[in-house]
Amino acid sequence: MALPQTHTRPTALAVWLIIAGAIGWWAAFSLTIEKLHALVDPDAGAACDISPLVQCSANLGSWQGSVFGFPNPLLGLAGWVAPIVVGTAILAGARFARWFWITFWAGIAFAFGFVIWLVSQSIYDLHTLCPWCMVTWAVTIPTFYAVTLHLLRSGIVPAPAGVRKAANAGMAWVPLAAILSYAVILLLAQIEMNAVVQIVNDLFR
Repeated sequence: MALPQTHTRPTALAVWLIIAGAIGWWAAFSLTIEKLHALVDPDAGAACDISPLVQCSANLGSWQGSVFGFPNPLLGLAGWVAPIVVGTAILAGARFARWFWITFWAGIAFAFGFVIWLVSQSIYDLHTLCPWCMVTWAVTIPTFYAVTLHLLRSGIVPAPAGVRKAANAGMAWVPLAAILSYAVILLLAQIEMNAVVQIVNDLFR
């Protein structure tokens, strides 16, 4: 028997969605501008090209940077509007149907999976860390965790009471889970590219 939905107005989640959406949108906008500059002047480096390791140009110019036939940042320009709208609507008192939440989660899950793939491509194929890409990773990862836990704790996704209780408690641990995720990415980058040492050397060069 499905339990009734709770947490129908998750204020903290709404605020985070707005913040994450704004940050993610700005990162996508910045990458789009860099891509336009590269199209106008292919020989000009991007403003976010800090070193051979930390740069945007290699990522934007690769096939991984246009997986669907157009620059990836355009996905962000369109996609990051959704969390801003959803978060604002929640704060305004909106209540969403189950199908809406599931659809929203599916979009977030796609973004999360895409980010994981891009992380692997950056580290193991391109051997670069794109600053604006990393900003996108930084907000996508906790957003996926938070929305997933909300669907479980609220009853939007039917689950036993114990699972809902654990998901509710887990919301407080989303920041730590995100930090641990960042640490894993950094560790993989260090093992594959000696990234930490190179970044420190660049900073003190």
